[in-house]
Amino acid sequence: MVSPVPGSKLKSNKDALAEAVLAGDRRALAQAITLIESTRADHRACSNALLERLMPHAGGSIRLGISGVPGVGKSTFIEALGNYVIDAGHQVAVLTVDPSSAISGGSILGDKTRMELLSRRPEAYIRPSPAGRTLGGVTRRSREALILCEAAGFDVVIVETVGVGQSETRVADMTDMFVLLQLPGGGDELQGIKRGIMELADLVLINKADDELKALAGRSAADYRNALRLLHPRSANWRVEVHTCSARDGDGIAEAWDIVLKHRSVHQASGELKKRRSRQARDWMWSELGDNLMAALQGDPAVCEKIPSLEAAASEGRIPPTVAARQLLELFLAGQGSCDTQENPGERDE
Repeated sequence: MVSPVPGSKLKSNKDALAEAVLAGDRRALAQAITLIESTRADHRACSNALLERLMPHAGGSIRLGISGVPGVGKSTFIEALGNYVIDAGHQVAVLTVDPSSAISGGSILGDKTRMELLSRRPEAYIRPSPAGRTLGGVTRRSREALILCEAAGFDVVIVETVGVGQSETRVADMTDMFVLLQLPGGGDELQGIKRGIMELADLVLINKADDELKALAGRSAADYRNALRLLHPRSANWRVEVHTCSARDGDGIAEAWDIVLKHRSVHQASGELKKRRSRQARDWMWSELGDNLMAALQGDPAVCEKIPSLEAAASEGRIPPTVAARQLLELFLAGQGSCDTQENPGERDE
């Protein structure tokens, strides 16, 4: 992983960095993603300027989200699909998210070793990032990383999520198509399926349909098809398809890609792709606003001083959590008002 460059150097070189990314320089792309993942204030200012510079050159890729429970074979599937898509003439970027420890915050970041063959292809770029504490199975900066990959010339961008449960829905809010991988035998446990994730799926693939599991995978696919008929479709123009595949053997990979292309064609023709991306951009704006407001609130000195006592009062049941939250918000807003007055002392006299 490329280490962040000092803020002053980044500021003076952001145009050069943008040009290098547009030229397809992998080292520059890695540096740019490292920059946008940084939490330093000076890095955030530079990364926002970089995104503004590169945004007009993004948007041309097929954005594919892939999720599934741990052990379903996401990395193996992505490697098989990525190699197939590259052979078809595309350039593939893979943004993988490694689970972070809730205790240490550390992550394995081992997806390059799990996709060894794909990582050797010059037409592929694999970027692992820690999930941190972000819900939704993607990092907070996954959207920005996707934009950078598109600007660098990748026309297929795959986002792999950690696969840990119902919170894993943000990937559907930043991609064009959401692919859910399932294990053989899961179809008879439909009550245990994460219903919210199933409702977001555009394609369900029963992976590991090989050897003695092939027949079971076929029965599971039939069970999922029956179950999906009971769910409200995500799109009026698309009926969710269910198929089997073996990422290990390469079976069903070509068929899966054909479905991805059909999905894109249908949604482009109907105008839904444009509408979906517009909605995603709007949601991204509000999500970013919420994250920034929370960061500002938690960084306010007066709020920080009051948090321990209010947390204790709420946890001990002495005051309702809603009251504690309201007091913190009012304290924060009062501080913002006093800052405005100090910054514009003569404003009332004008």
